[in-house]
Amino acid sequence: MRKMTWVKSAHSELWVCSQCAWAFKPSGPPRGTTLDEMMQNFERQRDQEFAAHICAEHARTKGQERPNEPRLRQGTDDPT
Repeated sequence: MRKMTWVKSAHSELWVCSQCAWAFKPSGPPRGTTLDEMMQNFERQRDQEFAAHICAEHARTKGQERPNEPRLRQGTDDPT
């Protein structure tokens, strides 16, 4: 089952899918008149886009494994 995961690197911090290369990219600055309203709108947009994405349309390329994700040996289901 896929999950939304927070990933931090030297170059970026973003929400990603645990099963594919999808990453949440807000279309603009958060909307709202208070910080709480902006956070709620941001989270709502993020959650809706995550739920609507299709992993097959965001396939990972070789070398795009997520940090701390076990790599599978080719032809097996056993982590290396």
